[in-house]
Amino acid sequence: MKAMTRFFLLFFIITTASTISTPIAIADEKEVLSKELSTLFRSARKVISVNQKHINDSSLGDKGLSAKAVIAKAKANYKAATGADLDLATNAKAKQAMLNAVMDVMDEAQELINEKGAGFKGFLPAIFARQVATKFTSNMDGKMKIKLTAPKKYVRNRANRPDKWEHKTIESKFKLPSYEKGKPFFENTTVKGKPAYRYIYCRNTIPSLV
Repeated sequence: MKAMTRFFLLFFIITTASTISTPIAIADEKEVLSKELSTLFRSARKVISVNQKHINDSSLGDKGLSAKAVIAKAKANYKAATGADLDLATNAKAKQAMLNAVMDVMDEAQELINEKGAGFKGFLPAIFARQVATKFTSNMDGKMKIKLTAPKKYVRNRANRPDKWEHKTIESKFKLPSYEKGKPFFENTTVKGKPAYRYIYCRNTIPSLV
């Protein structure tokens, strides 16, 4: 039996900034927001992941995964991961943009996932996450972006391949034996010549390929 290849997902937020020299308080706020958004994003993706077999059950019609139901489950996952309810009192625009993205994707997917008599529907966690990421970026008018990527050898869709900064972070940070699993990396840098705050989270420890 062939060994199964693990797919290492990475999540990151890009926040365009007016200047690289941001005050410490602002930088800390960006780190907190990035962590909250990436956790919410992963919490929503988990709903699809744990319900994958249910979604592909050809004997069922309505799967009970309406936009409202998925949002409720995502918030429950978020609380389980953080120990606290999602706080919409701070940075409400970004968090609501993420929730709206999830709702829109699920609203559009209802006919597909509820089709009785059909088995595999192609509505996978990775597909769901990519669609949510696209809608989130649109909801934020490009001021904030979220993307899924991984080491180049694991990425089939070229649009999801790591850029230079992501590749460098993967190789120089996440592949080190000393890397602490689950610890994000972030810094003030540039994107297409413009100042930006970038935050990257690695779901799993990535083995060195050398």
